[in-house]
Amino acid sequence: STFTAGVFLMFLILVLGEWVVQVPMPALVGVMIMVSIGTFDWSSLRTLRKVPLADTVVMIVTVITVVATDNLSIGVIVGVILSAIFFASKISRVKVKMTSVSDQEVVYDIKGQVFFASVQEFVNSFSYEDVKKRVVINFSEAQIWDDSGVAAVDKVVLKFKEHHADVQLVGLNEPSRNLIEKLATYNHPNAQPSGH
Repeated sequence: STFTAGVFLMFLILVLGEWVVQVPMPALVGVMIMVSIGTFDWSSLRTLRKVPLADTVVMIVTVITVVATDNLSIGVIVGVILSAIFFASKISRVKVKMTSVSDQEVVYDIKGQVFFASVQEFVNSFSYEDVKKRVVINFSEAQIWDDSGVAAVDKVVLKFKEHHADVQLVGLNEPSRNLIEKLATYNHPNAQPSGH
């Protein structure tokens, strides 16, 4: 239908152009208004209370931006940026859960995405008091995305090593393991936490 509409519009402009210019401007405006009314998804107004608040905010801000600027592309760009911000905020929640504790060992299970937006929560989720001899950090349900995530892992491992704990990272997927191997400093002699 999009192709047909485009071809028909070209036909009107190129072949029937002389007759199209005879159509009064108010009539064309009326047609455009009716097209806008027919194109708008009116059912979306009924579902505003049901959809997530972030989606509603993106939709309203996009519409307001388009109306205020008279430019659809600016509205779309604002909507995409706002969606990206909400998405980053949504996935920045990382869960650190102590799942096993014995006299000698503690196991932490990590769930979520470890990247620049979640590193502070990640570092603060560990208990650095009464540290056991062995600390296992399980990343089987987590992903490390960037150098800030690696720096956070460095910081956690070095904090445990300050308490003379043997720290093991397990369950790393291949991309996370590659990042750790390239960027991590906790195994280096005299390692200090990165400033990220």
